[in-house]
Amino acid sequence: MRDKIVAGNWKMNLTRQAGLSLVDEIYRGLNLDDTTDVKVVVAPPFPFLFEMRDWINPETLLFLSAQNCHQEKNGAFTGAVSAEMLASYDCTYCIVGHSERREYFGEDDKLINQKIQRLLENSIKPIYCCGESLEERESEKHFEVVAAQIQSAFQGFKKQELLNVVVAYEPVWAIGTGKTATPEQAQEMHAFIRQKLSQVLGDEAEEISILYGGSVKPENAKELFSQKDIDGGLIGGASLNANQFLSIIHSF
Repeated sequence: MRDKIVAGNWKMNLTRQAGLSLVDEIYRGLNLDDTTDVKVVVAPPFPFLFEMRDWINPETLLFLSAQNCHQEKNGAFTGAVSAEMLASYDCTYCIVGHSERREYFGEDDKLINQKIQRLLENSIKPIYCCGESLEERESEKHFEVVAAQIQSAFQGFKKQELLNVVVAYEPVWAIGTGKTATPEQAQEMHAFIRQKLSQVLGDEAEEISILYGGSVKPENAKELFSQKDIDGGLIGGASLNANQFLSIIHSF
């Protein structure tokens, strides 16, 4: 059975104290009877990782994620953070390939492939983000773009390694554009991604969790999560509000 996952990506937001207050609210708000089968992930900025460990508790299914890592094992890379460092902070997950990293920092899937390798070497599960732009969607290249992203990012990995990867589909065209991806559009791409994964993994592609990252809110979470191939969400803005984030979690 695939993991149900709701992951909150805080991005470059909050102060130390605000972050601690937020994770405490989330921790106290989790109702074990309702969320025993949902893995809840928080991805704070790097400086907050150490203190966030105090709230990580397998019994509440609350897990820690980083937002990024460097592609090299170590070295003279001022300001960078390695996968090995993240492992020492008990990070279970790490986000890679986020659309903002691709757009603002010029990251491509060849680079992201290296990051995935570093994470798997350190027993951290990558949350690999993929998705098409508005131009690519309108020119009907969305399936082609996502297929190429997946092929490049996962090239060279063994089947057993890929079973430790979580995929997050981000329709970049539906984020901040005024346009909205319908649950049917989201499901269509999720099913396509699973079909692509099945070419490598066979029937075991059914074990891969695929999250939706297109502006999930309490108002649309239940309908999105009810789709056959949508196994949860990678949440941005709504993860900065404990009530909204908890509402999304309880949508399952």
